[in-house]
Amino acid sequence: MEQSKRDVSLGRFLSLVLRHQPSAAHITLDAHGWADVDALLAGCAQAGRSLTREDLERIVRENDKTRYSFNDDHTKIRANQGHSVRVDVELRQLPPPDTLYHGTARRFLDSIRSQGLRPMSRQYVHLSKDTATALTVGRRHGPPVVLAVDAAAMAAEGYVFYLSENGVWQCEAVPWRFLRVIQETF
Repeated sequence: MEQSKRDVSLGRFLSLVLRHQPSAAHITLDAHGWADVDALLAGCAQAGRSLTREDLERIVRENDKTRYSFNDDHTKIRANQGHSVRVDVELRQLPPPDTLYHGTARRFLDSIRSQGLRPMSRQYVHLSKDTATALTVGRRHGPPVVLAVDAAAMAAEGYVFYLSENGVWQCEAVPWRFLRVIQETF
C-alpha cells in the first residue's frame, strides 16, 4: 500500500524526532530510545504537525522499512535503529551471515578505501543482508556502489555484530580489508 504524501511527511518528521532531534517535538527519549506516545502527540501538535494516535499507528504499521516499534501496550514508541543521539535500543548481538552488504554513493568510495566504513553521525555502521537493499540505500546519495562485507572473517577476528528489530545488521566499523566493491554504477 502506497503511503499518502502527508504520511510520508509525518514519517520523516518522526524519524527526525525519534532518531536525531527529539527537541523538534519538545520531547525526550529515555535511555533505550523510547518516547511517551502522549507526549509525542502533544509535542507534534506544538511543533505544528497534526498527528493523531490513529495516524501514528498507521504510519508505524505501514512503514516499509519497519522503522519504528511500540512497546507492548503502545504507550511508548521508538525508532529501531539509525540514531545519532546516544541511546541503547537493546540490539541483539548475533553471529552474522558470512557476507553482508553496504550501499553507499560512489563519491564516498575513496574515503572508505582509506578509512573503512565508519558510523559517521550514527552509532553504528548499517549493513544489509542482500544486495538489492544495499543498492537502494546507496542510490539515496548519488550513483551507488555496493560493497560486500566479509562478516565471517570479521566475526572470527572478534568484531561484534548486532541485529535490529527491523533486520538491519550493525557493527561499530568495517576496516577496508574486509570490503570489496561488487557493484558500481556510473
